[in-house]
Amino acid sequence: MESGARRPYRMGARAAAMEVTRTRVLQAAAGLWMQRWYDDVTLQHVADEAGVSVQTIINHFGGKDELAEAVADWVASQAALTRQAPTGDVAAIVAALFEDYERHGDANVLWIAQVDRVPAITRAAAHARGQHRAWLERVFADRLPAPGPAREHALNLHHAATDVYLWKLWRRDLGLSREGAERAMCDLLTSIDPRKRNHE
Repeated sequence: MESGARRPYRMGARAAAMEVTRTRVLQAAAGLWMQRWYDDVTLQHVADEAGVSVQTIINHFGGKDELAEAVADWVASQAALTRQAPTGDVAAIVAALFEDYERHGDANVLWIAQVDRVPAITRAAAHARGQHRAWLERVFADRLPAPGPAREHALNLHHAATDVYLWKLWRRDLGLSREGAERAMCDLLTSIDPRKRNHE
């Protein structure tokens, strides 16, 4: 008969193995969707990349849409770790944001281009916008007005000034260096500081 001490160990090892498999699938799917359109990636592609069976993916996530939503949440959690920055330090905030965009910006743009036709991406994009807004409220807490219309206006300005499409414009379309693009975003964020207008 199996001892009580051994059973929890085996259950813990099984749970750890399942988490490793889950992470491997998420990494594989994220890597594929960073380079290809949503419709061009099948569960078989993900399974081959992750070294698992399609049934394993279904057991962990369900269908393709559920996997896409899990990938979006996983990428967002990784971005949250990358975007650590002290409140009010504009240069550090922009550097942290660019660390994320330089790694995932092209994939973000690719996903956003599919928002209108892929429900899973529509939901993921809405969630990402909410997370980005919450991040802005945290890192710019020192400059945002009290809750109300003025705060919403300031948040909208900061959201536009830090949007991934602005990163794309500077880095991909205009060919700015990372240093030049970071400087441009810093200047823009400094120019829309609500505290400046309050002292004019």
